[in-house]
Amino acid sequence: MKGKVALGAVVGVVVIGVVSANAGNNGDGGTSGGTDKGSSASAEREAGGKKATKNAKDTGKAEVAEKKAAFAGDGDFQVGSDIKPGTYRTTGNSDGMCYWERAEDASGEMDSLLANDNVTGTSYVTLKATDKLFKSSDCNDWDAVGEKAQGSPAARISGDGGMFAVGADIAPGTYKSTGNADDSCYWERTKDAGHGVESILANDNVNGTAVVRIGASDAYFKTNGCKDWKKTG
Repeated sequence: MKGKVALGAVVGVVVIGVVSANAGNNGDGGTSGGTDKGSSASAEREAGGKKATKNAKDTGKAEVAEKKAAFAGDGDFQVGSDIKPGTYRTTGNSDGMCYWERAEDASGEMDSLLANDNVTGTSYVTLKATDKLFKSSDCNDWDAVGEKAQGSPAARISGDGGMFAVGADIAPGTYKSTGNADDSCYWERTKDAGHGVESILANDNVNGTAVVRIGASDAYFKTNGCKDWKKTG
């Protein structure tokens, strides 16, 4: 699947009302949390330089476990058996080759696609119980995301950072991005991580300066090919 293009390319997307960044069904929103590719590891337990036993009382120290990735960034996964429905996040994708898709069956035909995307930076995706297959190619590992937002929301974000969870990755407010050229800057406010047209609250391609108000009730803010965004109010 390497090199596949999403149903609607980021560049050239117009404002909501026309087929937008992606096509498919919507899903539920999510929050932040994640790890880079290859960062998953088995739990490490130490007590006085020796491995701790399963019973913490034997060592007097609690076991410390590193967070594991939910699943790898490459492969086809059956929803409900290989992976559970829910919201997942991949981060640190730097070459634009990360591609994922939600599908209603394993036929591989275009009609089976519910949503898909090419990712730079971070992507959140919500898999519904009715989804049958999730495909991921050349992405960093995917982590499960909790139901409630957790994190320290920033007031300045990368203009090519992908998706940011509002209230966890980015603070609500008015943001400005300046110096954008050739309509390559695309932004999107969404109500969930389903990536369907119906998920989009507003979007635009921008030349020059972009100003957008991100509401506290927004779930995510997506940005690709833009100059960095700074909170102005």
